[in-house]
Amino acid sequence: MKAAFFLLPLLLLSATPGAQGSPAMPPLASGWQARLSSMLPGAGQPADIMSRQPSISVVDLQRRVVNVQGDPAALNRVLSDVQSGVKPTYDKRLNITPDEFARYLVFQQVLKPAGRSIRLPVARDASRVSFGDTADLRGVLKGVYIDLKTGEVHSPEGYSARPVNVPPSLAPDSTLRVLNGFLWKVKGNDSRVGTGVNGTLNLLQLEDGQIILSYKRTSMIRNVLNQGEIILRYRR
Repeated sequence: MKAAFFLLPLLLLSATPGAQGSPAMPPLASGWQARLSSMLPGAGQPADIMSRQPSISVVDLQRRVVNVQGDPAALNRVLSDVQSGVKPTYDKRLNITPDEFARYLVFQQVLKPAGRSIRLPVARDASRVSFGDTADLRGVLKGVYIDLKTGEVHSPEGYSARPVNVPPSLAPDSTLRVLNGFLWKVKGNDSRVGTGVNGTLNLLQLEDGQIILSYKRTSMIRNVLNQGEIILRYRR
């Protein structure tokens, strides 16, 4: 089992207030209901809590420096910094320009275990999967439920959203090897009663059989603003 997962730009789990529209995704294919049901957690599902952390990867920099006969010691310093999670600095001994050096550095987000495992407070029957709360979940999923017949996610703020497919990403250079998945954009607001939500929920099946369930949202209930994010990893 790998200790970290890189996130594709598509799956940065962002929920930006004021964003409009839904991502262009393939429509749901036949059999999606069974697939959705099989990916969602069951009652008491063991899960690892994950955290997003910045990371730096080097893309073809080593090959380029070798081709232009850059200084090996300078290259090793750069690679050592990257492996240590430190942003490397430009060194003219690499024999490339500062602009070229910058283009070879790619900033990414990685998922790493936060060191806590829980059993998910989930109520499940033939029609829906409902989420409760624990101290580790920090209220992010509390009151959220997914209708297994329509696929809709319903939020405690009173809004819902239908799922769209997340396409496979299995290219050899893919940073996150996703077999399939679903994505929901939950948005709505009502200033009269002081409620609103802008959230993104992802449910992703990875090539190794693990599942990532994440929800990031900005929420308002009775004019009280709250922001939160939870990322979970489990196997079904």
